[in-house]
Amino acid sequence: MTLLTRRAMTTAALAGTFLPGLARAQGKKPLVIAHRGASGLRPEHTALAYELAIEQGCDFIEPDLVPTKDGHLVARHENEIGGTTDVAARPEFAARKAAKTIDGQKIEGWFTEDFTLAELKTLRARERLPQLRPASAAFDGQAQILTFDEVVAIARAASKRTGRVIGVYPEMKHPSYFASIGLPVEERMLAALKRNDLNAADAPVFVQCFEVTPLKTLRAKTRAKLVLLADAEGGPPDLPGVKYADLLTAQGLKGVAAYADGLGPHQSLVIPRAEGLLPATTLVKDAHAAGLQVHPWTVRAENYFLPPALRRGDAARPDYMALHGDVEPLLKALYAAGVDGVFSDFPALAVAARA
Repeated sequence: MTLLTRRAMTTAALAGTFLPGLARAQGKKPLVIAHRGASGLRPEHTALAYELAIEQGCDFIEPDLVPTKDGHLVARHENEIGGTTDVAARPEFAARKAAKTIDGQKIEGWFTEDFTLAELKTLRARERLPQLRPASAAFDGQAQILTFDEVVAIARAASKRTGRVIGVYPEMKHPSYFASIGLPVEERMLAALKRNDLNAADAPVFVQCFEVTPLKTLRAKTRAKLVLLADAEGGPPDLPGVKYADLLTAQGLKGVAAYADGLGPHQSLVIPRAEGLLPATTLVKDAHAAGLQVHPWTVRAENYFLPPALRRGDAARPDYMALHGDVEPLLKALYAAGVDGVFSDFPALAVAARA
């Protein structure tokens, strides 16, 4: 995959190729957002995962973005790459192993900010959860780390090939941490949006983040759609003392709408769970009242990620947690709650349930 060149498409071509499809995708049907690609079936954040997700009918592909030592934005779930690449088996990089504290958590491993892009390109991707996804692990070693521009190129080429919009849904990972080490993400994100003709409200892109301040910084400089991510516990790393629960009240959501176009809540904030699924909360209604779209994350098919009532198979089997349960009721409950999109590691399942 070659880098997407600056101005790969003219504004007119962008409008003609992408925007009608975007309007269709954002019509009556909720969006299906391929979480790191079809990451339940192929190593995450690879061309293999993104291409399969597109084949399965997703509307958006999601790259988590972290910077390299020389300032490129690359698609990795975390800046620690010991679990998702073969770096630990590469003797030339053994001395790069380090221990760091990121958002209050001490982590040991290899970090993207200690590698140039050229060095990262020599690595090969691996399945992050091989115990749960051995079929995906069979693809270990087959794919490189991608830059954000390369992910955009995949989406753009697929849009031309399929005749339907494929948007991109980048996440800025740990922006406060990266700012503290001299690699701020926000300006790099903004430059990437401009470089790829995505710096507009009607562009096929959402930019997401668990932190508030970076979204406010971008809001002042772009009309591209922004999304605040919210977990079921804790709060934004950049706002000590503030809990996500504080931001998700009816009044708090009005404040979120001042700097974001959407909300990305943990799925349990929309459909709570116990042994099974509980009735929907009022979060979607409250967010819509504040003018926010709602895209909950992340629906996965393995028993491990489902409540007991939706698990399937023989519980005595050693691979029971890796077996796929009945995920359709969860997807349909989210759709019935009125969400505007759903993140899933298994886009085909999300597309089927939506139909």
